[in-house]
Amino acid sequence: MKNLRVLLTTVAATAALAACSGKKAVKPPPPPVDNGGVTTAPAQSGPYSGPEALDKDSCLRQRVIYFDLDKTEIHSEFQAQIACHAAYLRQFPGAKVTLEGNADERGTRDYNQGLGERRGNSVSSAVAAAGASTSQLNVVSYGEEKPVCREHNEECWQKNRRVEIVYTSKQ
Repeated sequence: MKNLRVLLTTVAATAALAACSGKKAVKPPPPPVDNGGVTTAPAQSGPYSGPEALDKDSCLRQRVIYFDLDKTEIHSEFQAQIACHAAYLRQFPGAKVTLEGNADERGTRDYNQGLGERRGNSVSSAVAAAGASTSQLNVVSYGEEKPVCREHNEECWQKNRRVEIVYTSKQ
């Protein structure tokens, strides 16, 4: 009787934990379809039709995230953009991006190199938190070495404080 009570308690606790976890069961993808000797992979499900969405979808075409002076925090205005790229990366697990961190010319070369890396890591963490796999993300820092604007004023410096999202593999 005691063993039955322990067993029932264990089963009930396991069921309660499963019900409370909030995670949905993930169905494995269907196996490839054999079409007379020609094997094809199943179609991807999600909002994007394929790699051409990177050039057509207005959200995916936005590939630059800007930062304040000496900051690595991502402004809320870029959250939708990050979610959009994470959704694409979730849908296409073979896709990969390089997150190129940049800084303006102020500060030492070493400081700017580190700042660019921290900015890239900040975007990487946000994209991963939105559901992309960390294996799809690569961070590189260019520091102040790749400015998009070469004037010496605040308007120009704002353009150089950025992370660029560069797709190195599209699916």
